[in-house]
Amino acid sequence: MSPPEIRKIIHIDMDAFFASVEQRDDPSLRGKPIAVGGGGNRGVVASASYEARKYGVKSAMPGMLARKKCPQIIFVRGSFDKYKAVSKVIRTIFHDFTDLVEPLSLDEAYLDVTHNKLSLPSATLIAMEIRKRIELETGLTASAGVSYNKFLAKVASDVNKPNGIKVITPVEGPDFLKQLSISRFHGIGKITAERCKRMGIYKGEDLLKWSQQDLTKVFGKAGSYYYQIVRGDDRRLVNPIRHRKSIGTEKTFSEDCSDLHFLELTLETLCEKLFRFMDIDDNFGKTITIKIKHFNFVLETKSKTFTTELNDYQLLYTVAEGLMKELTGEIFSIRLLGVSVSNLKKEQTMVGVQLTLDF
Repeated sequence: MSPPEIRKIIHIDMDAFFASVEQRDDPSLRGKPIAVGGGGNRGVVASASYEARKYGVKSAMPGMLARKKCPQIIFVRGSFDKYKAVSKVIRTIFHDFTDLVEPLSLDEAYLDVTHNKLSLPSATLIAMEIRKRIELETGLTASAGVSYNKFLAKVASDVNKPNGIKVITPVEGPDFLKQLSISRFHGIGKITAERCKRMGIYKGEDLLKWSQQDLTKVFGKAGSYYYQIVRGDDRRLVNPIRHRKSIGTEKTFSEDCSDLHFLELTLETLCEKLFRFMDIDDNFGKTITIKIKHFNFVLETKSKTFTTELNDYQLLYTVAEGLMKELTGEIFSIRLLGVSVSNLKKEQTMVGVQLTLDF
């Protein structure tokens, strides 16, 4: 029996995508620290330019904190439709090379180019050509990671950012993982990384000393994952079909809301938007969930599940309204209101064939 082929996986990650699009379209913003998002009391940074990142500004950071770190930062209101249009151009480029494209978001994706459309033998050359075409057709730069599995490709794409490429071959993989800082392992967050360091695990070589049984005792199911990834064992396929597990919309209020009538009007708007999403995709769900964040940041949710899909708007709104009232009670002050639907009709697991080749 011949050994399994080695897969060729590319992870493409656009550089500061939203911010870069804004700088591209407005020359006055180029070279300046900018953030896409809100800079007010409740605003959040969606994307920060590399000029802003030098000051410690990051995505998901509160706008007020971003201003403290970088007083000269320029906040720009984003345009999701514009970013979506650029993303469509980028994905078209991907599909010129392979149909095994797994988008993770508007600005990043995995590609399996083991058996690509152009029959090119080198994944590295393909990644270089993709990056070149992205810059030519969009005016934006992208970074790429090339390796033999998804985990290493994703880690690699961050090594030489921005506008860089990193290749990790099967020969290089074990040593790369040994020297990799535990905080840079994809899937190990800040809190877990600190816990690892308290256990004497600073790099991959430290993690390798732990047995799967001991890691599972400490970290539960995640322990088995850590045991596998530090050994470069990631058999996940590049899945070109990623169905949503839920669809939702939410609204963060500029001031805490204690007006039930206003909440009902907001909920109506959210439900209309949610229903439109499901209707366009013909993807209705059975479970509806209301999410409320109170003035003290306490988050509560309440759900109701039906035996059939909620494909009637009035029923969707009526159920959502009832759940919302159960959560609010008689005295309330709300920061955020959200509604989502899960148990979707198109939610399913992709079953595929693993593809592999020489590097």
